[in-house]
Amino acid sequence: MNAGILGIGRYVPEKILTNADLEKMVDTTDEWIKTRTGIEERRIATDDVDTSHMAYYAAEKALKDAGITAEELDMIIVATVTPDNPFPSVACMIQERLGAKKACAFDMSAACAGFMYGIITAKQFVEAGTYKHVLVVGVEKLSKIVDWEDRNTAVLFGDGAGATVIGPVSEGRGILSFELGADGTGSKHLYQDETIVMNGREVFKFAVRQMGESAVNVLEKAGLSKEDVDFLIPHQANIRIMEAARERLGLPLEKMSMTVQKYGNTSAASIPISIVEEIEKGNIHDDDLVVMVGFGGGLTWGAIAIRWGR
Repeated sequence: MNAGILGIGRYVPEKILTNADLEKMVDTTDEWIKTRTGIEERRIATDDVDTSHMAYYAAEKALKDAGITAEELDMIIVATVTPDNPFPSVACMIQERLGAKKACAFDMSAACAGFMYGIITAKQFVEAGTYKHVLVVGVEKLSKIVDWEDRNTAVLFGDGAGATVIGPVSEGRGILSFELGADGTGSKHLYQDETIVMNGREVFKFAVRQMGESAVNVLEKAGLSKEDVDFLIPHQANIRIMEAARERLGLPLEKMSMTVQKYGNTSAASIPISIVEEIEKGNIHDDDLVVMVGFGGGLTWGAIAIRWGR
């Protein structure tokens, strides 16, 4: 039994914060932000929309896309570092709101790599035959932990949610290989001390190396080559880091998802948000080989090679 993506959905807030807006808030410029990150604008949730609200909106769309009801869910995993409260979990909150009465539910924390950790956790339960349908949500309201006076981090982050239903797919499709990793010695480079604190230079060096290595590793594990890749979906953190991963795979620009300019870094939500964007553009098709790769605080990383389709 192969586990794959049966349905997917996303939610991004309506409020747009542009680089021009940030110029009025901190000592920065539109040119400086675009040159170093590729970001032009990001979405910011209003005070009355918290993490669980965004997770619920994305989850509803994923269930509809998968063609199943909430009562058919066996498990809910939410990857987030910005829950509404330390407890109850966001997963339990959306379980109640969705009406997923038989689903167990929990949150996991792996920062920007959280969605990858969630997908692979779901894969194990599905392929073991323990559960049939697992909802995995990557969601962040980073705007509530950003220091809006720190120009090095305030320009980077946005809010949003992406959700997938993981379940059994047809032979030859689904998750072919994966890699998960962590290096706790790098935790001092990216952490929350009330607000986000980041050593940008060290995180950049780590990400450039790890994104490329992980992407190559999952291809080797699946017995595939760079030439087999149809589309790359990297974590949308910084255009220069993403470009490094694309070049490592030798892919043309049109084969890499780039949504960072519209949404900024949405942490655990960035990869599923990007998947929906590319599907809507017609860039991902059944039987395409898609590589997803992300990294985050911890330091953590994860990559997946998936043969697209149900």
